[in-house]
Amino acid sequence: MRRLRQLAERTPADRERYVDLLRALAITMVIIGHWVVTVIERDADGRVTAHSALGDLRWAYPLTWLVQVMPLFFLVGGYANAASLTRLRARGGDAADWLLDRSARLVRPTSTLLLVLTAAAAVAWLRGADPTRTREVFWFATIPLWFLVAYLVVVTLTPPMYALHRRFGLTVPLVLVALVGLGDLGRLTGPEGLSYGNYLFGWLAVHQLGFAWHDTHAAPPPDGRTAPPPAAGPTAPPAATADAAPKPERPTVRRRRLPTSRRAGLAFLTVGLGTVLLLTVLGPWPVAMLKVPDERLDNAAPPSLALLAVAAGQLGVILLLRGPAERLLRRTGPWQVVIGVNLVVLTVFLWHLTAAVLLIGLLDATGTLPTPAVDSAGWWAWRVPWLLLLTAVLAVLVAVFGPVEARSGRHRTARRAGRGTPAQAAATVAGYAAVVAALLVNSTTPQHAPEPLGTPVGVLLAYAAGAGALRLLRSGFGTRR
Repeated sequence: MRRLRQLAERTPADRERYVDLLRALAITMVIIGHWVVTVIERDADGRVTAHSALGDLRWAYPLTWLVQVMPLFFLVGGYANAASLTRLRARGGDAADWLLDRSARLVRPTSTLLLVLTAAAAVAWLRGADPTRTREVFWFATIPLWFLVAYLVVVTLTPPMYALHRRFGLTVPLVLVALVGLGDLGRLTGPEGLSYGNYLFGWLAVHQLGFAWHDTHAAPPPDGRTAPPPAAGPTAPPAATADAAPKPERPTVRRRRLPTSRRAGLAFLTVGLGTVLLLTVLGPWPVAMLKVPDERLDNAAPPSLALLAVAAGQLGVILLLRGPAERLLRRTGPWQVVIGVNLVVLTVFLWHLTAAVLLIGLLDATGTLPTPAVDSAGWWAWRVPWLLLLTAVLAVLVAVFGPVEARSGRHRTARRAGRGTPAQAAATVAGYAAVVAALLVNSTTPQHAPEPLGTPVGVLLAYAAGAGALRLLRSGFGTRR
């Protein structure tokens, strides 16, 4: 609590605290949503199985328009990435430095999760566990890595996409939305391969809106160049922050800024809601914005126009609630809570299904695991103690592994002396590519594949190579002295 109080006291007056609140709320909604819809059953052999309840809760499909918060993650991610990139460039860093900074916060907690799960799988293998069963548990625990694959790709593309934003502004997300529409057409009429690009175009479109939101607070220099780093020494002027007050700029800058007035909020909400109703009620897209078992079409994988319409509606709600939220966050107590969640936000997300695995295993081992039918009175009554117990288990996991992320957030590559080489920049991108490829292969490996270590050995080797290369580069390897 003392550290949270210190961090709250040191918060700059012009920081966009609302972005931090949205990130904390989004992660909370994802976790609660996953836990609530988890169904625990037993197969013919008496073994515990788990699946989503959404297929049996059709009445809840419209609620997914609120609880599908993946767009929110990419929106606040775009804002935060634009802020950190401009801040680092003002200190003299470059795109490779920024990517290394981001890898510290994103890859280190992920490495911890994979290391622990792989070690547990190895122990189970040595004790004679069924490799197929091991893979099922590993697959369930690493479902959050699906999101991380998409986000790491978007992070890697942030420097060039931010350059496009600086040049073309809000035209960029409009083009990306058009490409998503083309992909949707491919899914409906063929060829389906046209839709694969939506995995990238959909999330990039929302991420670009985060750039535009950031520009409403701090626009880059009007000539498009990065401001030079401040002079060293005690008489140097203070370094510019990402949330500094806007300076007079060329009229073209306005085309880069996201409209944030209440009128704009109402417009986003109205257009988004109207479009999603048109696409789902009258059109071919399912009402649910989350994956539903046995549905032919999926709005989230890859993102569809319907999901982007929901994102527009959510943006409208965000803008309408901004004023009251900002007043609340000026109070010390609520702001400290937001800071605390954000310090370990990725840890909470990565470990929340591992918490479910541990609790299910413990209850099963003690013969106290209830398996009521979905949507029955017993199933709903079990939701309350189920959520409380999961919260307790997750709190323990965060207490153990959260410090890894908290320490990673303090890493600043630009503080190292010297400039990176082109080889270092290429190695950084290659490190990201290896990590993304490894996580993607893990996520696409069949749930019931016999994997003694829980995931293919090639995944572990590729991930170790990528994460190891990024760690080596963060230490200063490859820089000019």
